[in-house]
Amino acid sequence: MSTKTKKLDQAHIGLSKENRINLIERLNKLLADEHLLYTKTRNYHWNVTGIHFTVLHELFEKHYNRIQLMADEIAERNRMLGGTSIGTMAEFLEQSRLSETADTIPSATDMVANLLDDHEQIISSLRDDVAACTEKLNDEGTADLLIGTMRSHEEMAWMLRSMTVGSA
Repeated sequence: MSTKTKKLDQAHIGLSKENRINLIERLNKLLADEHLLYTKTRNYHWNVTGIHFTVLHELFEKHYNRIQLMADEIAERNRMLGGTSIGTMAEFLEQSRLSETADTIPSATDMVANLLDDHEQIISSLRDDVAACTEKLNDEGTADLLIGTMRSHEEMAWMLRSMTVGSA
């Protein structure tokens, strides 16, 4: 019996093993998305330039710190379900639904647009995951975590979207 299977068998929390496996897979994809977004936001924090440097530098720092906390909660939820959380860059890149912008430092305007797009993609995925948690997988605990995560991404997206008003 593998370590992963043994951990799944040890969690007796009122959810079937099959449902928990599905939840863990969904959470690991979200964890990968969060890490990719964290890394991109941190990169932009380090490399932003221009007239809005200070505002964006501080906003990006606030956002990547928030994303890091959400990622930790997602990984811990995986463990509560008896799963193993992914934790390598290779796994994050393989499972993320977001894309990289490697070998380029976008303009400040493009940084904001790229991050906004990523947050909106995560929000859309979270809506699907919340529906699956409540309608198919019978896991209100994970749904609650995902709803809070979605609201956080909605707020960060709103802040970024507000910065694009009048800029196109």
